[in-house]
Amino acid sequence: MKDIGPKLVIATHNAGKLREIRDLMAPFGIACVGAAELDLPEPEEIGVTFADNAELKAREAADLSGLPALADDSGLSVDALHGAPGIHSARYAEDEAGNRDFTRAMQKVWSELEAAGPEASRDAHFTCVLSLAWPDGTIESFEGKVHGTLVWPPRGDHGFGYDPMFAAAGMDRTFGEIDPAQKHAISHRARAFEKLVAWLGS
Repeated sequence: MKDIGPKLVIATHNAGKLREIRDLMAPFGIACVGAAELDLPEPEEIGVTFADNAELKAREAADLSGLPALADDSGLSVDALHGAPGIHSARYAEDEAGNRDFTRAMQKVWSELEAAGPEASRDAHFTCVLSLAWPDGTIESFEGKVHGTLVWPPRGDHGFGYDPMFAAAGMDRTFGEIDPAQKHAISHRARAFEKLVAWLGS
């Protein structure tokens, strides 16, 4: 197995993402420290793809910390909205002061979907790109997706972000309603993580 080392920086200030990635890394005995715990700044996400932004965040965290860093960029893409909110998923939740409220973000997405007309598809997918960077500039990226449909009103208080309005294909319950362990087994983040683990073991 490729060596990451005893400590890994998780390059996110999102508590929900940090919790999920820590849970996924737990079996490997690697200590995970969040970017906020190291007082690392949040870089401006200027990329045009999920991979661009994940790599940007991973490189900066590795460079500033001197440790390997794992970054995630993920979001919800709605077919009828031409892929929106996509890479702007977090920004949909921001108010003028920069505070994030995903209840408001979900309402915005649903309002835009309703404005697209009653025949507009409710199909959507989550995408996650995980980028693992080392201080020497080496970087590897892995993408995972999960397809499903949007529901309204939102249901459940598990997960974070848009989880309460997203039901994965073949499921009646939303990501906000299912047990976190069940989500870890099928989510976009879990699928990207499976590719990361396979690469580490290759």
